[in-house]
Amino acid sequence: MSARARSSLPRGRAPGVLLQLLEVRALWEHYAGIALRPFWPAAPLGDGHPVLVLPGLAAGDASTLILRRFLRSRGFSPRGWGQGVNLGLREGVLERAHDTLRELRAEHGRAVSIVGWSLGGLYARELAKQSPDMVRLVITLGSPFSGHPRETNAWRLYEFASGHRIDSHDFHAPLRIPPPVPTTSIWSRTDGVVSWRCSVETRRELAENIVVDSSHFGLGAHPATLYAIADRLAQPEGEWRFFDRRGWRRLVYGDPGKLTATRVRTDSPSPRATAAARQAMT
Repeated sequence: MSARARSSLPRGRAPGVLLQLLEVRALWEHYAGIALRPFWPAAPLGDGHPVLVLPGLAAGDASTLILRRFLRSRGFSPRGWGQGVNLGLREGVLERAHDTLRELRAEHGRAVSIVGWSLGGLYARELAKQSPDMVRLVITLGSPFSGHPRETNAWRLYEFASGHRIDSHDFHAPLRIPPPVPTTSIWSRTDGVVSWRCSVETRRELAENIVVDSSHFGLGAHPATLYAIADRLAQPEGEWRFFDRRGWRRLVYGDPGKLTATRVRTDSPSPRATAAARQAMT
């Protein structure tokens, strides 16, 4: 991508100082996820299919421990990514994640669901694009797939950890191309790291948004997130439906329609940009 093309990419603002300060609530959200363990059985029961869980930037499998224990308690077969600390899209990262995906498919003889937190959600979407026949469902947690990387407060950390400059790679448009499998994006308007606008899924078919009130660092352990993930994963294979917000759920989950209906996605790629992005991925 040329410098002119990069400069023309629409860019919003990263979360401000107040939202960044509110990230301290992640401690309470992790505590709540553990303290409410006696109520985990209230979440939908799974069918035993494998779930690959991918951590965010500068995090490893320890960060997804609560989530994986919750999923196992609900009858799923979760597995961490097994690559240590996620230092960004370094050489071999996606290839090794794909090997794990292939192993899970062979071991269980069933399609694999993938849950990715933040940067891990971008990996999940790319894996589903590469091998849609192996992937049953993709769930992303606060993942910035639809905006510019500088709409997050983690872009400098990404450059430091990965050794890559975000403006030196032609990956913005390819990331916006949705995977050809059912996809759920869970995000929070009060995320202090990733602008919620970067996580909005704009497709109308086989894709949805679920809105929770959470910090970024606590999103993967927040009780509302855990329940929503179990609800999505518990759907029979091939019978995907939109998340049902009726009843008590309206008190817990925001209305993504009201938040996004009046917002025009000017950063959506044009048909020409989409075609060029698909060609770049092949």
